[in-house]
Amino acid sequence: MAIDRIWSYAPDSGHIEGLDLSGFTVAATDGTIGHVDREAAPHGMRHLVVDTGVWVFGRSVLVPAGVVTGIDTQGRKITLACTRGDAKAAPRFQTDSETRDREYLTAVGDYYHRLPPRTKASA
Repeated sequence: MAIDRIWSYAPDSGHIEGLDLSGFTVAATDGTIGHVDREAAPHGMRHLVVDTGVWVFGRSVLVPAGVVTGIDTQGRKITLACTRGDAKAAPRFQTDSETRDREYLTAVGDYYHRLPPRTKASA
């Protein structure tokens, strides 16, 4: 995936502009990672903040929109083009101010851009 596309939903992802994704379950290629806490797009860098619950000791992870491979609005589920381990190993998200920090967001985008291509998880 091109680095400039990492911050945009793919045309075939099922994304509907204006749809609130809060509360949607988020699934990697090998299992659930959590639920969407919120979506943001500072500096044109659209991403999801995903609450991982107890899976990653109560911390959240930031996932660029370009990693989303599918959005099931009826099932309220989002699928990603990465594994649970990939999401866990992403640059650590610690404070809300990072969701507006261009340097941090660039590091996250670079990390996900370098991941090997993955197949879609089953919805």
